[in-house]
Amino acid sequence: MVIPALTKGGYRTRKQVHVGTRPGGGKHVVDAVAGHPSGKTFLISLKWQQVSGTAEQKVPFEVLCLAHAIETDPGKYDGAYLVLGGEGWKLREFYLSGALSRYMKGIDAVRIVSLEDFIGRANRQLL
Repeated sequence: MVIPALTKGGYRTRKQVHVGTRPGGGKHVVDAVAGHPSGKTFLISLKWQQVSGTAEQKVPFEVLCLAHAIETDPGKYDGAYLVLGGEGWKLREFYLSGALSRYMKGIDAVRIVSLEDFIGRANRQLL
């Protein structure tokens, strides 16, 4: 759903892109990089949670990694999206509300959005 929505919105996409090293080491691969003809480029990470589990515990670290990728390559990326899909999120509203920024500094360039919100934004060229 994500790639077709980005394509419809005029974004060029690359899937499974190596964007550097995660804080503390390890290769950082994002699900997609979307570039718009206007020149803006965004990192996109997708997380799916069908039933309660560990994916939501990984959200803060993924936000940190996305912010790190933007910071370590200045001017290359205009922002990042962490897209939450599925019905199994206990902390869904907490993450979507932006409350995580109260506890983590330097993550302003990373937006956590629902799958539905992201699809709508991508379709309308509003990333």
